Amino acid sequence: MVSAIGTGMTAVALAIQVWEITGSSFAVGAIGLVTMVPTLALGLLGGSIADAVDRRRLVLVMSVGLAIVAALLTAQALLDLRQLWLLYVLAAAQSALSAVDTPARRTFAPRLLPPALLPAAAALTHLGWQVSALIGPLIAGGLIATVGVAAVYLVDAVSYAVSAWAVSGIRPIPPEGGGTAVGLRSVVDGLRYARRSPLVAGSLLADLNATVLAMPHALFPALAATRFGGGEATASLLYAAVGLGGLVAGVLSGPLGGIRRQGVAMLLAVGCWGAAIVGLGLSPALWLGVVCLVVAGAADVVTVVFRGTILQLTTPDELRGRISGVDFVVGAGGPQLGNARAGAVGSLVGPAAGAALGGAACVLGALALAVALPTVRRYRLETADG
Repeated sequence: MVSAIGTGMTAVALAIQVWEITGSSFAVGAIGLVTMVPTLALGLLGGSIADAVDRRRLVLVMSVGLAIVAALLTAQALLDLRQLWLLYVLAAAQSALSAVDTPARRTFAPRLLPPALLPAAAALTHLGWQVSALIGPLIAGGLIATVGVAAVYLVDAVSYAVSAWAVSGIRPIPPEGGGTAVGLRSVVDGLRYARRSPLVAGSLLADLNATVLAMPHALFPALAATRFGGGEATASLLYAAVGLGGLVAGVLSGPLGGIRRQGVAMLLAVGCWGAAIVGLGLSPALWLGVVCLVVAGAADVVTVVFRGTILQLTTPDELRGRISGVDFVVGAGGPQLGNARAGAVGSLVGPAAGAALGGAACVLGALALAVALPTVRRYRLETADG
């Protein structure tokens, strides 16, 4: 969570520094393109690497690399180099290292915890991201206003050092069975397993169903202006509502560990997300739209908890890195595709109708998955191959 807060701070600092250099919103938006390419390209390869070496050591190396990138960002800010290309290169390097680091980290919990505690671990992990999403930008804003962007990058470097220190206390976690060679064949084997396993494929499809069909973020500015009669502050409230729902659900997620019909719970949570987005599109008042988004954020946490638990428990350890890599790519790419879809549909039918139609499609998709994948519907925690 500490390193996630630092990453969130750096995202804000990068955007502000690029804006100060260029005065261009396009240049700021291009950060997303620059970072998305290595994320998608290396996410699968990162999973392959995690299935070939000691995962603890791999995370330590990546943490050191990320700390070095943050230190270079600090140096360029202190030297006031004002080089856009350098910021893009460092942002891409940070994204590339994270694409290897994240799948490896996701393999830790099944090796360190009994199956009954994995839902709690998933909830705590997601809670950490929610906290970082709220706190990181606030700290970054305060530091930039009082000290400057260099201080933000320096804190990020220290946060990765803290992360490395924490991971150094974990015992070695080599892949069971001796590991597999890194390469295209290893990546293809992971993709083949994901396609052939109904539980893995169903869990990934459930995530894509929610994000691609019903991701509403791209519609928030238009909804704020045309539906709720507000401006930037109203749009910010809509964005924050999703995070608030996720934060509350993460704090109150203890009872999720007692649910055994995790496949059904995951599909119900996806359907609840879709229904909440329908409610957002149909809401005549801002307060009701905010309530719907809080519900959506809470449903998202439940989905993440059970999807992560199912993937971790039903995947053999020698494949966990690669499946975590696939999950990482799906989690990074799905929302981007969903926002693109939402923007396109919203421009044709209006933001409110676009949200309602996307949410309805998500609900229907969850029902279709329940019918088409009985293995997911019938899955119980007791059947997990731990």
